[in-house]
Amino acid sequence: MEEQQNSSNNIDSQARLKAIIDTAIDGIITIDNRGVVETMNPAAARIFGYQPEEVIGNNIKILMPEPDRSLHDVYIENYHQTGIGQIIGIGREVLGKKKDGTIFPFLLSISEVRLHDKQIFTGIIHDITEQKKTEAALRESENKFNSIIKTAVDGIITINTRGLIEMVNPSAEKLFGYEEHELIGHNISMLMPEPDSSHHDAYMERYHHTGEAHIIGIGREVSGLRKDGSIFPFFLSISEVQLADRKVYTGFVHDITQQKVSEERLRRYAAELERSNRELQDFAYVSSHDLQEPLRKIQAFGDRLKTKEYDKLSDQGKDYIDRMLNAAARMQNLINDLLDFSRVTSKSKAFVKVKLDKILTEVLSDLEVTIEQTGAVIERTPLPTIEAEPTQMRQLFQNLISNAIKFRKEGVTPVVRISAQMVQRHAHLTATPGDELVEISIEDNGIGFDEKYLDRIFNIFQRLEGQKYEGSGIGLAVCRKIAVRHGGDITARSKPGEGTRFIITLAKKHLQE
Repeated sequence: MEEQQNSSNNIDSQARLKAIIDTAIDGIITIDNRGVVETMNPAAARIFGYQPEEVIGNNIKILMPEPDRSLHDVYIENYHQTGIGQIIGIGREVLGKKKDGTIFPFLLSISEVRLHDKQIFTGIIHDITEQKKTEAALRESENKFNSIIKTAVDGIITINTRGLIEMVNPSAEKLFGYEEHELIGHNISMLMPEPDSSHHDAYMERYHHTGEAHIIGIGREVSGLRKDGSIFPFFLSISEVQLADRKVYTGFVHDITQQKVSEERLRRYAAELERSNRELQDFAYVSSHDLQEPLRKIQAFGDRLKTKEYDKLSDQGKDYIDRMLNAAARMQNLINDLLDFSRVTSKSKAFVKVKLDKILTEVLSDLEVTIEQTGAVIERTPLPTIEAEPTQMRQLFQNLISNAIKFRKEGVTPVVRISAQMVQRHAHLTATPGDELVEISIEDNGIGFDEKYLDRIFNIFQRLEGQKYEGSGIGLAVCRKIAVRHGGDITARSKPGEGTRFIITLAKKHLQE
């Protein structure tokens, strides 16, 4: 009875052991001392892509790629002779070969089992394909991250909570003039001028106690101290990083030396320009008003001579009076134009949304009589809406279209073409006012001019055609001043006898004044 009980327990134990092996996630294979496979559990069959019956009875080396496949018999023989195993009782990463030829990595643990009648080896196979992929992806990610840090244009510095430098990238080394080994382990305050250098430890201590940040998570302009003692400005942004076991701070250092120099130059230039413009406006306004009084007297006494004493004058005297009054009228026009020129900025209004098409229609309506008298043909294409000063836009179009009609060729129907296109100063940049421009073209078939005079035609009082055409020569100077005030400029393309094309650029949007 006792023997039957023992036999039953033995059968139960074997069944339990078989169930454990068959349901194991890892593969389990047993081989005899010649390397022939005796058992293979379902997990091992799944891992290698075989049915168990395809492997059992064959040498285990069918599951190995070269060179392990050819060396395996020798390895077993050496183990039998020396008792020294390379994997048995140790375990290590090896490569396996699936039925479809795929090579994959797995962790192999082999144990030797001596039964009463024979020796067998049991191998436990843990597939680490996914683990290897994850490790490779992590390595690739780390390599990319390190490459980004090392090649970054901005300096990157990492410090610990005590302010000691743990990492610096090449850009930071170059910015501060140190080599890496001169910085690692030293307090970050060595890169700061006074008083920041002395205050830094207290600042960090205060942050740790209160959480009140001056730069961390905010960023601001600060000064840095180079190894050679020179001080330079940079924009510092600091992020706090919580690692598994500690906290570190990473600072991004963006050198703004050139930006600050440019800003200071621009500030001084703007101040000088403002002073110069104010003086010019005051001069133009005062002189124009001061010139009005004597001019009015010349006109008044000239008119009196012409109405009361004209018949008593000789023919030569009458000619003198007529010339004087004509000159006074021209002088009056010059003064009025000079006042208009000075008012472009001094009397200017805020920018609003302006439909240039509507402005052009109004200007052409104002010029209707001139257009009819000269038989001018106006060809226009749609113009956009921009931020501008409506009165000055009207003045701009009026001057340029009037000029195009005035400087026509005799015996030829004047044709004026008006068109526009959108322009970007730099590709992909549209965020800042001034990035996007509208380019307006006003082209005629008139007398044209030699482009060697291009710089002169936009200066006040410049007239290339002498006394043949009426005008003060200030019109184009006013146009340039308006274009510049609207974030653009004006230029022209022309040849004598072949017409002129004026090209005006205007910013689509403007800074708030």
